[in-house]
Amino acid sequence: MTEGTRLLAGRYEVGALIGRGGMSDVHVGRDIRLGRRVAIKLLKPALATDPRFRLLFREEAQKAARMAHPTIVRVFDAGEETIREPNGHESQAPFIVMEFVDGRLLTDIIAEGPLQPSEAVRIMSGILTALEYSHRALLVHRDVKPGNVMVTQNGQVKVMDFGIARAVSDNSATVADTSAVLGTAQYFSPEQARGETVDARTDLYSAGVVLFELLTGRPPFRGDRAAAVAYQHISEAAAAPSTLNPRVSPALDAVVLHALAKDKFERFQTAAEFRQDLETAMAGAVPVRRTPVTNFNTTLFGINPNSTAASDTALSQLSATYDDRAVRTQSRPPVAWIWVGIMAIAAILIGVVFWVVNLPPATIGNDLSVQVPNVNGKPYDSGARDLTDLKLKVSPVTESSGKVPKGDIITTDPGSGAKVSRGSTVLVYVSSGKAAATVPSLSGLTEEAAKTAIKAANLAYGTTSSGHSPTIGAGIVISSDPAPGAAAQQGDRVNLVVSDGLVNIPAVAGLDIATANQKLNALQLNINAVPNPNCSGLNVTNQSLTGDQPQNSAITITYCSGG
Repeated sequence: MTEGTRLLAGRYEVGALIGRGGMSDVHVGRDIRLGRRVAIKLLKPALATDPRFRLLFREEAQKAARMAHPTIVRVFDAGEETIREPNGHESQAPFIVMEFVDGRLLTDIIAEGPLQPSEAVRIMSGILTALEYSHRALLVHRDVKPGNVMVTQNGQVKVMDFGIARAVSDNSATVADTSAVLGTAQYFSPEQARGETVDARTDLYSAGVVLFELLTGRPPFRGDRAAAVAYQHISEAAAAPSTLNPRVSPALDAVVLHALAKDKFERFQTAAEFRQDLETAMAGAVPVRRTPVTNFNTTLFGINPNSTAASDTALSQLSATYDDRAVRTQSRPPVAWIWVGIMAIAAILIGVVFWVVNLPPATIGNDLSVQVPNVNGKPYDSGARDLTDLKLKVSPVTESSGKVPKGDIITTDPGSGAKVSRGSTVLVYVSSGKAAATVPSLSGLTEEAAKTAIKAANLAYGTTSSGHSPTIGAGIVISSDPAPGAAAQQGDRVNLVVSDGLVNIPAVAGLDIATANQKLNALQLNINAVPNPNCSGLNVTNQSLTGDQPQNSAITITYCSGG
């Protein structure tokens, strides 16, 4: 660690600033205990002084740390560092240590203009996969926007800041307060803008805004003030993306506008549903619009308001006051009919029990669920076919692997052997091969320092061989194979050539004195040239050293100087 480098929790070196947000700064860092590069998020002092915010921040960081998924930036650690302010007071500065992602923010990619619809759908599919995973964990992101999405060098989508937005929204009572922290209201859902309770469908609305921006290069609503943009989210309908980008198909228009429905009961209800419609649209078909759920009574009481008049009667009975309900004219219960009903129900139950007992055990539930087959190590096409043959849906996710060949399946989620219902989506992690790496410059380092640098670049040390050098001291690296800057893959071996502190002195006898001096000077030797007047010409007649000798050796050469 160099002098002046800040160290958090005794193990995290804080490096250069690589990102700045409304509530935090992000630095590249290094975990000196594990020897890996990380990203360190430091909360700004104005937020760090609020005890309630620190508590929520810590709780949500813990939730985010429990989520392990290729489409989500991992949280490795979180804590608080005691710092001394200029006035002498000590305060607690919360920090989060995250996975370092070598890639680009989606914000920067969109700034270059609208994406091809196929690429926009691919990126959105990755975002929705991350949201589906987080929603299963009962965690709502609440701040889905391009600034919280990164795309790696090999195209992998990574969603960031799970849980942090939860802490911000809990501490922000108004749109103005929230925009001061998050910097924009362009991705608010209508319920966020109204200050109402949010749920997973809020994330899906924000994802719809991001999809609109991917396809058109701009968000659906813009304004000078956050409140003006929030008002548009509440009251104004978004334009179809195709009006801004003719390459967008009517099917994609339908998906985007469905995601941007003002009423959360009218929009997509799950991330899987959103992703399925995207796949349908990219296949050239217009997704079938599902019947919206407009009343939670349909879930709580099993009443379908779209069925018959009897259902309407049932709903009116549920909502009627006591005085409005029909008054019974019978003075006592119809005992005979009650007993007939009880006997009929008992007979039905006995019949059902008899039928179940006599079923072969292997057939019970066979049509309701299937067992996920073991496709690990298979080529993707073959493994995907095994899954679709069982009426399972396949969602591929690329992930680098140093052990599984490119194109083969690493694992599945749910894993092999798990029981799932037919029609369920299985995440299939497909190897993209070894991740890319670059050979660092190693010349001038000691052998041990070079080995450390090789490991830090996610490469493997190979072998060390000795080499001569007139200038590089013994034990110092002369060169590497592959050479610095060469493209490589993680895990590739790098071989070193280390100086042995020697030079090889050639025989110069018979050469003229000028040529001999040139050859010996190139080896950084201390030359003592002695003239011999007893012979004619300028050729060297004798030298004191040849072959492998220590660096900077003193050598005497004799040459003819007679007329």
